[in-house]
Amino acid sequence: MRKHGGAEVFRITGARQGLAEDVRGRERRYVISMTVRTLSVIAAVVLWNVERHVAVVALVLGALLPYVAVVIANAGREKPPSLPSTFVPAPTRPELPSGDVPAEPRTERAHGQS
Repeated sequence: MRKHGGAEVFRITGARQGLAEDVRGRERRYVISMTVRTLSVIAAVVLWNVERHVAVVALVLGALLPYVAVVIANAGREKPPSLPSTFVPAPTRPELPSGDVPAEPRTERAHGQS
């Protein structure tokens, strides 16, 4: 919260991102994971007769990535870091002077006089 010209201005950085953005982000993470999986399976096939240990590691990676990708994609929406308070304090009013101060005498005018 910042004060701007005496009025409080609330920032909404604690708000969640939109549902469409959230789904787009999940889809992007899933596609990236599946691309890495495809590349690791291709690497396992290519390296099988060259470097068998690396090929086995790539094959295990290719076998485990679909599960990890689905878990990550279905992880759910993130929680907002912190939401701003919805409490708005009542405006303060100036206080009346205490009864110790003597009141000024009133002057009353008659209705017809100027």
